[in-house]
Amino acid sequence: MTTILDIKAAIKQLPEKEVHQLAAWLQTYLETDRWDLQMETDLASGKLDNIIAKAEADIAANQVRHIDEVLDNS
Repeated sequence: MTTILDIKAAIKQLPEKEVHQLAAWLQTYLETDRWDLQMETDLASGKLDNIIAKAEADIAANQVRHIDEVLDNS
């Protein structure tokens, strides 16, 4: 298993361009991939069931607005 110290040392040996590529990848990983995984985990565990049920009830009762109306892009 590689430690954080090993990773830091390896990063210091990378060319600057690769450091920037790694930083961009890490940002995407933290913002998107991890978020997607958390959503999948929450969905599978039932954590989102109440929110989904409320949304479905609102849709069935026609208690929704078009996204352009909400964003004032009409």
